[in-house]
Amino acid sequence: MLLLALAIPSGAAQARLQCVPYARTVSGIQIRGNASVWWQHAEGRYRRGQAPRPGAVLAFRPTAAMPYGHVATVKQVIDERHLLLDHANWSGPGRIERAALAVDVSDAGDWSAVRVWYGPSKALGRRENPTFGFIYPERVDTPDEDMLPPSGGTIIAAAP
Repeated sequence: MLLLALAIPSGAAQARLQCVPYARTVSGIQIRGNASVWWQHAEGRYRRGQAPRPGAVLAFRPTAAMPYGHVATVKQVIDERHLLLDHANWSGPGRIERAALAVDVSDAGDWSAVRVWYGPSKALGRRENPTFGFIYPERVDTPDEDMLPPSGGTIIAAAP
């Protein structure tokens, strides 16, 4: 045990868990860089969209209050305007929150603006947070669910 403690750089012992490594671990989506670049870095690699699904990552746009953006994983979809998020570093430095309520407050109902549960106030945060949308854990080179055949069927490749 002592050897392990000595192998950790002194600054790492005081490091706080951030949203990006937490979302990467929970979702399996392997994107690097701060949260503000996840949406762009997902393009061409992972499916993206405006519909929440369990396992997807909600990518928040950077703002004055969140200059590096934020990412959170969708734990459960409650209905078309409510879902539960698992994420880190939202309600406190390094704090992990599970099943935190998020509400779609966008005019179009497209999840482009959300309010999220804020632990210290024990209520939804007052701030509307703009988002890019959802990044799904499926790679772009995997078929869409709509393209998959009914159960038991097979996909036949077209002749060249």
